[in-house]
Order: sequence, then structure tokens, then C-alpha cells
Amino acid sequence: MPPDLIVVAASNGENLKLAERCVHAASQRQAQAELIDLTVLSLPLYTQRVQAAGAGADLISLRDRLHAAPRWMICAPEYNGSIPPVLSNSIAWLSVLDDDFRSLFNGRPIAIGTHSGGGGMEVLISMRIQLTHLGADVIGRQLLSNFSKPAKDESIDDVVKRLLQRQPLAL
Repeated sequence: MPPDLIVVAASNGENLKLAERCVHAASQRQAQAELIDLTVLSLPLYTQRVQAAGAGADLISLRDRLHAAPRWMICAPEYNGSIPPVLSNSIAWLSVLDDDFRSLFNGRPIAIGTHSGGGGMEVLISMRIQLTHLGADVIGRQLLSNFSKPAKDESIDDVVKRLLQRQPLAL
């Protein structure tokens, strides 16, 4: 049975911890949540030449797991004022594996969050722009935390609650 929610971590540091807290918040709401840590997957750098050689097993597994889940939460650090390379590379690959580049994202409810050593707002804006371009239903509430202002359990719970209330659009 597929999970109700997949939480994607785009770092093995504070954003992985934030993602784990989101998984816990989902379980407190009796929802099945699965954590995917992008940093442990073997994903080659996307180029058209590499694409022509074929996707690897980790990439196909990632796509299939994401297809099966009705909604996602993405926790990513701000990297040079934007999306971290591991997430950008993953999205690039995921957008070329199906015939329609939007098929995996289109109409899917997605929440976004960050624990950032800097401001964090730029990664949230960048993710929102890119995911919306791909057709995702990015929820309005987002998580912005850092060392001086860690995410509160109540905020995490509220984002997870809002996400679990959303259903993918019938396309």
C-alpha cells in the first residue's frame, strides 16, 4: 500500500532532521509517511548524453515511489540563494522520465520547507516557482527555519495537516 505522504530530504543535515519531524507529525495524524533522503541515492548528473545512456535503478525507483504517493513534502536547504544541486538534479531527471515532463508533478499537492543557514526565503521561492511551473499544487503555508528560529512542532503539524487534507487533481 502506498504511503499517504512522501517527505523528501535534499540534505543529510538539518533538513533531514526537519523531514524526519514531518514524518513523525504525519504518523501522529495516523497517516503513513515515507522518508526519501536524496543524498543516499546514486543519481548521475543530468545531461542529455547521460539521459541517452538510460536512467539508473535508483532513479527509476525514486520515480515509481513518487508516482505512488498522492502528496509530497520537500525539505531543502538554501544553496547559493536557490535550490540545492541534489534536488535540482533530481527534478531534472524526474521531468524527463515520462512522455510528459509535467506528468509526475501535475496536480500533485506539495508542501515545502527549509532549515537554512542563511535566510531561506530564496530556496522557498525557487522551489515554489519551479514546482508550480511543473503543475504542482504547492500549498500556501511553508516552513522557514534556521538555527536562531527552529521550526515549531505546531507549525510542522499545521503544514502536514494542510497537506494531508489535499487530494491530487483529477487530470
